[in-house]
Amino acid sequence: MSRKWYNSTESVLTGRRPGMNFQQLSNLQYWTSLFSSPWTIVINLIDILIVTYILYHFTKAIAGTKIMILVRGVLVFILGQILSNMIGLTTISWLINQIITYGVIAAVVIFSPEIRTGLERLGRATDFFYNAPISAEEQMVRAFVKSVEYMSPRKIGALVAVQRVRTLQEYISTGIPLDAKISSELLINIFIPNTPLHDGAVIVREDRIAVTSAYLPLTENTGISKEFGTRHRAAIGLSEVSDALTFVVSEETGGISITYNGVFKHDLTLEEFESELRRILLPISEKKQGLKDRLLGGLKHEKK
Repeated sequence: MSRKWYNSTESVLTGRRPGMNFQQLSNLQYWTSLFSSPWTIVINLIDILIVTYILYHFTKAIAGTKIMILVRGVLVFILGQILSNMIGLTTISWLINQIITYGVIAAVVIFSPEIRTGLERLGRATDFFYNAPISAEEQMVRAFVKSVEYMSPRKIGALVAVQRVRTLQEYISTGIPLDAKISSELLINIFIPNTPLHDGAVIVREDRIAVTSAYLPLTENTGISKEFGTRHRAAIGLSEVSDALTFVVSEETGGISITYNGVFKHDLTLEEFESELRRILLPISEKKQGLKDRLLGGLKHEKK
């Protein structure tokens, strides 16, 4: 009776229903109430399975971090709380309960970096948030941008042509066959100076690097500035006879240029270069741009 009166008083003073505490774990009536009916058994089993699943992935996420040491300490305190309740050590039980209650707040502050790392690993370990697979065109654009981001400031010359509708077999036959998956690391290594494959052009066909060291036709346009070298003239020449997309990194200035359908744009920033790639290679994504991007995109100055 006194226990019920205490719980009722606690409810009135705190405005909360008395929840589960560690003293209940040593109470036989509590365990009996969990299996009072078939429906209760099913609900409790589902509850246990969900908690077990969460604890399993949480343990995997924090394994190897400093917070794992804290978890072990908390488990020791919980076991001490249960044993104290079973034996009847009221003072020790109350003290451990206070440590557990307020120690959680201190642990969150002290171990916040480890908690953040553990939660990140937990997010990667689960499939709750499924990401749609990245298209081959998107992977290709990212590889191009990342490689140019590396080569441009280091003035590593590069010439890459991407086959569109019209075939480039005439020029592919002049190169060294590779047939490799596109990656920024591979592109960078191909164009590193004084390597066997750095001369000539890389030709991409069907989202793969078909050949390296290929020869492209040079433009016969005499109006092109002399500041542009052989790579730029080859890129312009290819755009005049095909619908291929070609981009160049100058080994003299590190400038980024792009040609498509006879239009030559040079001295592009990395952002402008990526925008051009997406406009040409990912025409669907252009429709998803916001109003602000569409308006600003039309105001950009095209350098010819």
